[in-house]
Amino acid sequence: MEPNYLIALSVAIVAAVAATAITALVFRLVGRKEAWARTLVGLARVPFRLTLLMGTMWSVNTLFLQSTAEIEHLVDFVFRALFIAAATWLASALLYFFEEVTAARYRIDVRDNRVARRVRTQLRMLRRIGVVVIIICSIGAVLLSIPGAATLGASLFASAGLLSVVAGLAAQSTLANVFAGVQLAFNNALRVDDVVIVENEWGKIEEITLTYVVVHIWDDRRMVLPSTYFTTNPFQNWTRHNSELLGAVEFDLDWRVDPAGMRRELDRIVAQTELWDGRVVVLQVTDAVGGFVRVRVLVSAADAPTLFDLRCLVRENLIDWLITHNPDALPLGRMELRRESQREPTGARGLNASHPVTAPIGLFSGDENAKARAAEFTTSIPVQEGPALER
Repeated sequence: MEPNYLIALSVAIVAAVAATAITALVFRLVGRKEAWARTLVGLARVPFRLTLLMGTMWSVNTLFLQSTAEIEHLVDFVFRALFIAAATWLASALLYFFEEVTAARYRIDVRDNRVARRVRTQLRMLRRIGVVVIIICSIGAVLLSIPGAATLGASLFASAGLLSVVAGLAAQSTLANVFAGVQLAFNNALRVDDVVIVENEWGKIEEITLTYVVVHIWDDRRMVLPSTYFTTNPFQNWTRHNSELLGAVEFDLDWRVDPAGMRRELDRIVAQTELWDGRVVVLQVTDAVGGFVRVRVLVSAADAPTLFDLRCLVRENLIDWLITHNPDALPLGRMELRRESQREPTGARGLNASHPVTAPIGLFSGDENAKARAAEFTTSIPVQEGPALER
């Protein structure tokens, strides 16, 4: 390599480092007042430096590339590939930055966060799709720089070739999950932080990816389900339109229960707790069969976790009230005992002589027809004599 090439390469490296340092300083100064600048510096600092450095080195190498030597072309290919890789990293980091800045405008730490959760879910899905598209385009750009693979690289950008790839992968389960993930992100059926019931488990949607969905179960387990599960199976979404819910507490009590007194105690309980949202509080006798009276209590709360705690609170305090103020209402198991009249035993079997035993008519006894049927099964089998028996 010529000395001028090395000098130019050194100057390019110094210029790239100086440019990145100046840019970083400017954004740090802006970041003292603006949160978005701090976010941009944190996400794009390293990929920006690498992209600028690889770009200047590749440009210098291209300017000084004069011969057709294989080694020079190899160096040029390496610089090009490194620049494309760094640019891919930078573009992906910028997608993360735009997602963070946009999502910051939609808070999810407030009570009514349905729109914010939908927007965040869609932003996350768009970012992941964008990253996949950028990576595919980068791979195609690298392939275009290889003489033997130029045709393959160009086919990735051709519409017919791209459609054939999509059509070929559409039959696979992986792409089916990808399409299902995109559908979930934009059809508003499922969002991050939605409370759902899946596989008889109560939990919260923790993450929605292109291929699977993570459900955070209430006991800190994680259930990972393919995206196609939510497009092909029914599931319960408790927070699709709002988070307010109704919950029931049921008691099986004795018939001597005092529903009016129990209702007054219920009103007193919910009035003294912040768990109740003030919408619904109802006590009704819904059944009275089988020796028990079924009392059902309906209460409302702002969300599912609060409702669970409210139901437990109501159940505990009503049980305490029943034991203290209405103990007759506690469920009892009743059994009736009857004492039979005295009989005079006669004979070995204790039978009354004034009531002789009468034999019922059966299948093989009791009348002439029955006896005839019995005779068919009890008479001896006649023996037939013949030539075989004489021998």
